[in-house]
Amino acid sequence: MPRTIFEDEIEIKNSNGLHMRPAMQFVDLASQYESDIQVSNGSTKVDGKSIMQMAMLAATVGTKLQIKASGSDGGEAIKALKELVEVQLFDESHTI
Repeated sequence: MPRTIFEDEIEIKNSNGLHMRPAMQFVDLASQYESDIQVSNGSTKVDGKSIMQMAMLAATVGTKLQIKASGSDGGEAIKALKELVEVQLFDESHTI
């Protein structure tokens, strides 16, 4: 039986980019899902559940990443990861 694949694009919007702390938050969230999660910056494709691989993306603010989740809960995973990155901004504290 073929696995269902969900895909979306996310943009790194927090000012410090995808450094180790937000990368760990991404990995922690991704690991809560059964689906396989792959993240790509176009030239590099990594496992979204591996902190070392996520760090290799070196994504700065404005970087667009493609995320792909294959599995039964892939849609939920993509939605949660997109919210973490684009809405919660990895819980970045804002000063106005």
